[in-house]
Amino acid sequence: MGKILISNHIRKLRFNHNEMTQQQLAEKANVTRQTIVALEQGKYSPSLELAFRIAFVFNLPLEEVFFIENKGELL
Repeated sequence: MGKILISNHIRKLRFNHNEMTQQQLAEKANVTRQTIVALEQGKYSPSLELAFRIAFVFNLPLEEVFFIENKGELL
Protein backbone atom coordinates (compact mmCIF):
# COMPACT_ATOMS: atom_id res chain seq x y z
CA MET A 1 0.00 0.00 0.00
CA GLY A 2 1.38 3.41 -1.01
CA LYS A 3 1.47 6.62 0.91
CA ILE A 4 -1.82 8.52 1.06
CA LEU A 5 -1.64 11.75 -0.91
CA ILE A 6 -3.96 14.43 0.45
CA SER A 7 -4.80 17.19 -2.00
CA ASN A 8 -6.96 20.26 -1.59
CA HIS A 9 -8.98 22.97 -3.28
CA ILE A 10 -7.57 25.79 -1.14
CA ARG A 11 -6.29 27.96 -3.97
CA LYS A 12 -9.61 27.80 -5.83
CA LEU A 13 -11.57 28.41 -2.61
CA ARG A 14 -9.46 31.47 -1.78
CA PHE A 15 -10.14 32.88 -5.22
CA ASN A 16 -13.87 32.21 -4.87
CA HIS A 17 -13.93 33.95 -1.46
CA ASN A 18 -13.29 37.49 -2.70
CA GLU A 19 -9.77 36.57 -3.83
CA MET A 20 -8.63 35.96 -0.26
CA THR A 21 -4.85 36.16 0.03
CA GLN A 22 -2.70 33.41 1.46
CA GLN A 23 -1.88 35.76 4.33
CA GLN A 24 -5.56 36.39 5.10
CA LEU A 25 -6.28 32.66 5.17
CA ALA A 26 -3.22 32.03 7.31
CA GLU A 27 -4.37 34.60 9.85
CA LYS A 28 -7.90 33.16 9.97
CA ALA A 29 -6.54 29.60 10.37
CA ASN A 30 -3.86 30.72 12.85
CA VAL A 31 -0.88 29.46 10.83
CA THR A 32 1.89 31.08 8.81
CA ARG A 33 1.54 32.07 5.18
CA GLN A 34 4.30 29.56 4.41
CA THR A 35 2.04 26.79 5.73
CA ILE A 36 -0.70 27.82 3.30
CA VAL A 37 1.85 27.93 0.45
CA ALA A 38 3.06 24.41 1.31
CA LEU A 39 -0.52 23.11 1.50
CA GLU A 40 -1.44 24.60 -1.87
CA GLN A 41 1.69 23.13 -3.47
CA GLY A 42 0.97 19.69 -2.03
CA LYS A 43 4.20 19.69 -0.03
CA TYR A 44 2.46 19.42 3.34
CA SER A 45 -0.46 17.40 4.67
CA PRO A 46 -2.31 19.23 7.41
CA SER A 47 -3.07 17.89 10.84
CA LEU A 48 -6.71 17.00 11.36
CA GLU A 49 -7.12 20.08 13.53
CA LEU A 50 -5.70 22.39 10.85
CA ALA A 51 -7.80 20.76 8.15
CA PHE A 52 -10.93 21.45 10.18
CA ARG A 53 -9.85 25.05 10.89
CA ILE A 54 -9.35 25.73 7.18
CA ALA A 55 -12.68 24.10 6.27
CA PHE A 56 -14.33 26.25 8.95
CA VAL A 57 -12.85 29.42 7.41
CA PHE A 58 -14.56 28.53 4.14
CA ASN A 59 -17.71 27.32 5.93
CA LEU A 60 -17.47 23.98 4.11
CA PRO A 61 -17.33 20.33 5.13
CA LEU A 62 -13.83 18.93 5.36
CA GLU A 63 -14.23 16.73 2.27
CA GLU A 64 -15.06 19.74 0.09
CA VAL A 65 -11.68 21.29 0.93
CA PHE A 66 -9.43 18.21 1.18
CA PHE A 67 -9.51 14.93 -0.73
CA ILE A 68 -7.44 11.78 -1.16
CA GLU A 69 -5.61 11.77 -4.49
CA ASN A 70 -4.90 8.04 -4.78
CA LYS A 71 -8.04 6.61 -3.17
CA GLY A 72 -7.98 3.47 -5.37
CA GLU A 73 -4.71 2.35 -3.80
CA LEU A 74 -6.28 2.21 -0.35
CA LEU A 75 -8.56 -0.68 -1.22
